[in-house]
Amino acid sequence: MEAVRSERSLAMVRVPPICVLDFDGDLADGLLREGAATVSESWACFHTQMLVTKAGNVECGVIPRTIGGPYAVLIAEQLHAAGAQLTIGLTSAGRIAPSLPLPSIVVVDEAIRDEGTSLHYLPPSRTIATSTPSVVDDLIQHLTGLSSVRRGLAWTTDAPYRETDQQLRAWRDAGALVVEMQAASLFAYGQARGAAVAVVALVSNSVDGGDKPFDTGGHTYRAQLLTAVVNAGQQFLGRIR
Repeated sequence: MEAVRSERSLAMVRVPPICVLDFDGDLADGLLREGAATVSESWACFHTQMLVTKAGNVECGVIPRTIGGPYAVLIAEQLHAAGAQLTIGLTSAGRIAPSLPLPSIVVVDEAIRDEGTSLHYLPPSRTIATSTPSVVDDLIQHLTGLSSVRRGLAWTTDAPYRETDQQLRAWRDAGALVVEMQAASLFAYGQARGAAVAVVALVSNSVDGGDKPFDTGGHTYRAQLLTAVVNAGQQFLGRIR
């Protein structure tokens, strides 16, 4: 990060306390179209662009297209070093539990470690719990009413085109609600580094073949989701400061 600052003549400025990893990038694209966000001129990362926006009255950072565990953790590490106090992964997810409507929200509190990144932070285990359990309650509180909201287990995989019927049945029977690509990685990073992280899964598609194939709710819904998660983050930070 120091090399990036030197090469690009960037000022040493702390990032907003709450930063959101926008898995798909659709949220960030919509904010730019509306003129509701500006590009940070001090974010020192070769790989990404940070947008700065206000969610309600709270300023936050949004980093688009942080797809997959390795990339999400790469950015989370740099956010932590740059002063972020809470990193929230906002990820698209496939429905495993048939009872979930599309779209809906799952606040992930535990993840199945079917990926590789988490193994570089912590010894192997079948699942890993969130490193910041108290923020889950804050997120549930602020997201309730926006959509159908549940908390629970996600299956994290780094092979999105190898979600076989056998795996889906096995993880559904184990209690997984959704499948996504970053929760286990972020939770392991958070535990190893003592960093506050959270993962909110936007259940946007049906891997069981039912309903519409993809529904993220549209930009207004995603913007409301951003406001809710940032307000939850502000409540969490206010309690621990």
